[in-house]
Amino acid sequence: MKYISTRDKNKTVSGPEAVVEGLSAGDGGLFVPAAFPAIGLRDIAALASRGYAERAAGIVSAFLPELKDSLPAACSAAYSRFDGDPAPLVKIDGNLFMLELFHGPTHAFKDIALTLLPRLLTASKRALGKTEKTLILVATSGDTGKAALEGFAGVPDTDVMVFYPVEGVSYMQKLQMRTTRAKNCSVTGVRGNFDDAQNAVKAVFNDKSIADDLQKLGYKLSSANSINFGRLVPQIVYYFSAYADMLDSNVIEPGDAVNFCVPSGNFGDILAGYYAKRMGLPVGKLICASNKNNVLTDFITTGEYSLKREFYKTSSPSMDILISSNLERLLFELSGRDDKSTAKRMADLKSAGGYRIGDDELKALQADFCAYFADENEVFKAIEDMFDEYGYLPDPHTGVAMAAYNKYVAATGDKTKTVVISTANPYKFTPDVLRALGKKPLVDERKNIERLEELSAMEVPPSLFELFDLPAVHKDIIDKERVAGAVANYVKRK
Repeated sequence: MKYISTRDKNKTVSGPEAVVEGLSAGDGGLFVPAAFPAIGLRDIAALASRGYAERAAGIVSAFLPELKDSLPAACSAAYSRFDGDPAPLVKIDGNLFMLELFHGPTHAFKDIALTLLPRLLTASKRALGKTEKTLILVATSGDTGKAALEGFAGVPDTDVMVFYPVEGVSYMQKLQMRTTRAKNCSVTGVRGNFDDAQNAVKAVFNDKSIADDLQKLGYKLSSANSINFGRLVPQIVYYFSAYADMLDSNVIEPGDAVNFCVPSGNFGDILAGYYAKRMGLPVGKLICASNKNNVLTDFITTGEYSLKREFYKTSSPSMDILISSNLERLLFELSGRDDKSTAKRMADLKSAGGYRIGDDELKALQADFCAYFADENEVFKAIEDMFDEYGYLPDPHTGVAMAAYNKYVAATGDKTKTVVISTANPYKFTPDVLRALGKKPLVDERKNIERLEELSAMEVPPSLFELFDLPAVHKDIIDKERVAGAVANYVKRK
């Protein structure tokens, strides 16, 4: 399996190289498979009798055949860290299902990929004969940061630096990151929003002088964000897994279409569903759910992507994003894999704040995707309605998805069975969940959690509750212009 850059198709690398590099050096593009592996209905049906780790090993090996022999053990070790099934499918009513992806070590869907990525990276380095140390750079809107810290903690010859927007994550997300104790981990707050942190980290990747300086010190940069294909490919697995579970419970027949409704900010999660469809999974509509930062809704509806809009801080901070990095991979496909067009659009986004796709591209986009957004009142109502009607308590990001799903059904009348991607444990966002249930949160977050537990009877994960008794190890806060300097200083200290 070969990979090419979205901005230069002449750059070809192997799967292990794509995992190790993370971002295409020189042109700044993202790696995509030169061709999508095909998985037929018979193979999909066979997944129904397998456990999640075995399903993952099969799907991931289609993209990384060089690592095939090591993948069964890697997937088994990664997903043994979850509380039971890593991706259980919960039936809500006749047509609605929740795919719960928050049963991992940090209680968010990023665990699905970031428990496996360190093992993919280690195996890829071994396959390539690489001996240098790896410095993982992460920009996070909340959940990726702690999942990366947890996944890479203690991994030999690997360090991880996480940069998060100081006022752009929840209290619990911040607490999770700042109390990280592993010696190979660093966490730094950035003044600004997620886009500021993400752009600063991307600038480090694209600065050859920084790469040269790090190389002299024995380090090579890589990424744990979904710009790294090694982070994206494990997310494809749970789309196949959900479908296999529906087959196993006789909810659908092989070949029946299933919709997926996905809360999306950086576009990686829903892109994984699109890739699954390209591989042969019978996906109907991919419903892209946005919060008040509805740049993706406007793009999918009109074909215009514009950053000339207000940025909002919402109750779903992991989606408070205006620059959706993984959209570049979809643009590459919509354009007929035109690398020059993709590079120009990314340049226009940076210089002019936007771009527009052609009519044929928009038609192709809307054949697979539709999009809806929800404001804060709609999100809170969706949470309240889910709890009142079904006794199911979603977090705000999942609340966004539920609000979008309800709008989709009202607009189309579509009765296709739909899987909503449930992305985080509600206790990570307790004050806003309490508000949604009509309760005024207290200043004391511990008491808020106790109150929500009393209201919902949903068990609090012990690893969240114990955070209150841990010291804050990482307290640095910097301006976005100092991110590159922070990276250099960290390596020099090591």
